[in-house]
This record gives sequence, C-alpha cells and structure tokens, in this order.
Amino acid sequence: MTAEAAGPAVTHRAAVLGSPVAHSLSPVLHAAAYAELGLTGWSYGRVDLGEDALAGFVDSLDASWRGLSLTMPLKVAVLALDGVEVSGTARLAGAGNTLLLDGGSRRVENTDVPGLVAAAGRALHGPVLTVTVVGSGATARSAVVAASRLGAGRVQVLARDATKAAALAPLASAVGVDLVVPPWGAEPPPADLLVSTVTPGAVDDQADRLAASAAVVFDVLYDPWPTALAAAAARLRTPVVDGLDLLVAQAVEQVDLMTGRRPSPGVLRAAGDAALAARG
Repeated sequence: MTAEAAGPAVTHRAAVLGSPVAHSLSPVLHAAAYAELGLTGWSYGRVDLGEDALAGFVDSLDASWRGLSLTMPLKVAVLALDGVEVSGTARLAGAGNTLLLDGGSRRVENTDVPGLVAAAGRALHGPVLTVTVVGSGATARSAVVAASRLGAGRVQVLARDATKAAALAPLASAVGVDLVVPPWGAEPPPADLLVSTVTPGAVDDQADRLAASAAVVFDVLYDPWPTALAAAAARLRTPVVDGLDLLVAQAVEQVDLMTGRRPSPGVLRAAGDAALAARG
C-alpha cells in the first residue's frame, strides 16, 4: 500500500483493491473528500492484488478498516467471500465495487449503478428508450441495470463474444428491458445513449460508427483521454460523458457509505482533473 502522509493519527482506513491499481485516481478523490469533510483521521490507499488473494487480505484487516473500493478483477469475486451480505443492487448486477466493513460485518454494495445513472443523467435531455452497451463484463452488467433505471425499455449489447453478450439476457429480463445482441462489427443500431465499458483500444476501429449511432456517448475510461470513441463523438458534436464523471459519481456514493458524510461532486472532479493534468 502507498505510504500514509505524516499528520493526525489514522483511526479509519480504506483502500482501492484490484490489479492493476497504480493508475487509479480513487485515492485522490477519496482524499479530497476527506479534506472537504474534515475527516482528519481517515486514510485511503491502494493495494494491487488478484482474485486469489482477496479473501486472505480481507481476513487480515483490523478494526480500523471501514471500506474497500474494488476494481477489476475483483468485482465478481467479492460476492463469493465468506460471511458477506450482498445488497440488492450488487446481487442483481452480479458485481460489487464496494465492501463495507463495520466490526465483524461485511456488506457488498454496487455504486457503479447509481454512478452511471447520475453521470449519464447530467448529459441526457430527453427520454431514454434505447441504450447500447459495448462490452459484456462486470461494468456492462451494471450498465444494463443503470439503463433500466434511466427508463430504457431496450438494451443493445455489442460484444466480440456473442455468447457472453447473450448471457446478459436473464439480467435484462430481471430489470424489465428487452435485450438485443447485434452482430459484432455490423452497423450499430441507433440509441439514445451508448455506454462503452471496454478496455483501451478495444473499439478504436469502430469509433466513428459507434459515435454516430448515439445521441449521447459515455466512455467509462478516463486515462488516456480522449479515447478514439470520445474524439469521434466530439467531432460530431455529440455530448460525451467520460470515465472521470463515473468515477466521481460512484466515489461520492462510496464516501457516503463508508463515512456517513456526503462530499461535493465538484470538489472530487476538480481533484481528479488536477491529478490527470499533472500526469501530462
């Protein structure tokens, strides 16, 4: 874990877990939240670890630990930990990105879903009937749930592996949306919102077509920025939501869950922008 800065005694600890996490802005955002809220005894770090090490790490934590933020590849693995209570949203999405620790209790939450809804909602200015989700992993599952909460009745999942995309059908049915799996590489069907959940470079060769298919484009990546998809949308003057918008929105929810205090999204966004600018 990263070293803690000298200062007040640390009484409450949290961290982001996953692999890799060296690039993560979560420590920056949570530190900004603690500073704004005057939580001087709180510390937030990062730990690089994979699925096999998750259970042992969690079991090793002392009573000072209040929460963990989970990124890939841990969002599904966390649901299988012994003795965890899983929130309705995390169970529905089949993925959790937050583990709350309070004495002996462990609770898995999913703040990606409300984060996706909040971030997308600021760019949407009309009804959302159809959402395209690019990808079929844990974040894509959260995006399907978020689409239903935005009011969509139809979700189109674009993925290289059509079998994995089709496997989202039970989830789509559970949240009351129709699932369509267009052929990968075909002309993307039109949508009110497109959410790309894939890794850097995965859709660069389709960026122009994807951007042209949607009224609003949401790319969950934030570094490097802009992605080819975001740049294509900008050329078309299509509204773009970036991954930092999502990271901020879900971090606001995480801080609230872990500390009982709610930070200002603008404070976290400013801290994230400054950190990205410093990277050059």
